[in-house]
Amino acid sequence: MPPIRPCCAPPNPLLCPGQADGHSSPLSAVTHNTFDPFQSTTFLFPSIVIELHYGSGTMTGLLGYDTIQMGDLIIKNQTFGLSLTEDDIVFEHAIFDGILGLGYPSLAIKGTTPIFDTIMNQSLISEPVFAFYLSTETEAGSVVMFGGVLDCYYKGDLKWVPLSKPHYWQIPLERISMKGKIVACKRACQAVVDTGTSLMIGPRKQVYNIHKRFSGYYLQDLYVIPCQDINTLPDIVFTIEGIDYPVPARAYVQKVRGQPWGLVLKSGACRNHWAACWEEGAPYRPS
Repeated sequence: MPPIRPCCAPPNPLLCPGQADGHSSPLSAVTHNTFDPFQSTTFLFPSIVIELHYGSGTMTGLLGYDTIQMGDLIIKNQTFGLSLTEDDIVFEHAIFDGILGLGYPSLAIKGTTPIFDTIMNQSLISEPVFAFYLSTETEAGSVVMFGGVLDCYYKGDLKWVPLSKPHYWQIPLERISMKGKIVACKRACQAVVDTGTSLMIGPRKQVYNIHKRFSGYYLQDLYVIPCQDINTLPDIVFTIEGIDYPVPARAYVQKVRGQPWGLVLKSGACRNHWAACWEEGAPYRPS
């Protein structure tokens, strides 16, 4: 068997790097921390082949079961994916070692259980809640919380938004505005929130309507602006359940290393990417 770069649990993946042992292996297995299943006394192979597709690459491998520890949580008999082949160009330079899927069971590979559902089923947390704190400080780092939200990571009150449909993390979006003018989602629409990417994606026409408000230009499919403009650009405001959530330019412009310009949003097929993505159309109302 070739060396394994684990991890990739059901489309709700738990994706980790595998151990190189002298055979040919993905370059990403050489450049990341790896997991060697043969060193685990509790690891089980069900001999099921999987193939997972992400917005920026694919992987093929095998399912496995083992005990996983995250902080103080010890999750027994959790399914995850063992990566045998993957898109090296994408994953070789990734700053992460694996992918932790936190989607609904309806998105998981048949017969598998996402890790957060396993955590709840094993009564390891008091509340069925997980949360993220995203930091721009490299030393302090970002945080994922299971079982509640620590109040030291936010100010004010938490706002809760009902899901439109328990499949993706899909919510109703009322409008998107800049300087008080609606620039997208004029008749309400649907949005999907996804921590798996740093991009915001929307329908091509609506994203173009936002782009034309900036003094930039298209570089192939990407819209770029001078980085020096970031401090003068307006917020993009997402209105959800009657509450405005302003996103400043430093958050919606992605700086390009070594270049004097940055990228603003992205247009594309939301159904294929699901990255903080919104779609045109009337709001979905659950039956």
